[in-house]
Amino acid sequence: MSQTDIDNQTAKYVAEAFAYALDGAGHASVVADQSAAPSAGKSGFVWRHFLRNDPNTRAQIGKFAADSFVVDALTAPETRPRCTVHGNGALLILRGVNIEHGAQPEDMVSIRLWVTQNQIISVGQRPLKALHDLVTSITRDQAPKSPGDLIAKLALRLVDEVEPLVADINGQIDDLEEKVLDEIAETSRGKLSDIRRTSIVLRRYMLPQRDALTTLLIEDLAWLKERDRSRLREASERVTRLGEDLDAIRDRSQVVHDQLMDKRAETMNKQMLVLSIVAALFLPLGLLTGLLGINVGGMPGVDNPYAFSIVCGLLVAVAAIQFWLFKKIGLM
Repeated sequence: MSQTDIDNQTAKYVAEAFAYALDGAGHASVVADQSAAPSAGKSGFVWRHFLRNDPNTRAQIGKFAADSFVVDALTAPETRPRCTVHGNGALLILRGVNIEHGAQPEDMVSIRLWVTQNQIISVGQRPLKALHDLVTSITRDQAPKSPGDLIAKLALRLVDEVEPLVADINGQIDDLEEKVLDEIAETSRGKLSDIRRTSIVLRRYMLPQRDALTTLLIEDLAWLKERDRSRLREASERVTRLGEDLDAIRDRSQVVHDQLMDKRAETMNKQMLVLSIVAALFLPLGLLTGLLGINVGGMPGVDNPYAFSIVCGLLVAVAAIQFWLFKKIGLM
């Protein structure tokens, strides 16, 4: 099968419901009928994926997970990352980066999973790259060998999607910090707001996702092997590091915002100082010209042809004295 055929097939699978019977040895076969209950062998399991916006999904899930608690959790309209052990299985809800064209990366997509020894039921509503990668590995005969293996690989791939996004945000905040230090460059407050909003939204999901993975890691589940726990621990630590990076980005954004406000306040203060000096310079001149402009008897120089020149010279002298005084006291 060519790479193009694999990509086309997995893209279709990610956008549609599918089912695989995995034999526990790295091989898998497609289950054409979702309602069937094929045998995957003693060490195998079945992975069924449904679309939440399909009106038949709830009824189909009910055939394989009769517990209403599980069905409600898998089809809930709004979810946050969490892990809950229920009976002999675990309900796991994770989030990944939205890969749809034109979507905001921080608009993270949920993947809901019900995991037991013999089956995995997953529910999604939008394309998820981590899911695409898993299905691709299955088509290459590199299928997960256990439910724990599948969950661990999915968790690591979800982290792989977020890391480049956080690195890009770090690069953007680096550029803004450099621009703030540059007196000539203009810094966009809108871009800074976008960075802060993205980091806040990502952090809102990353920290609960870390808690979900940690909860799953410490649970005593038969289908969770030591190798799977090691991978889940790695995924949890990477999510923790991402959360710390997002905290740092949020703090750095606040520092950049404060520096930007200080820079603008300093510029405004300089402009106000110039206006104040100009006003102070013309205030006595305006007073003198106002006094000489009143229409009352006894005004000096009314009959003197040189009076206007004398008044202009007086105004220039007053302005020169003021300018000297401002320079002496450091206002100019």
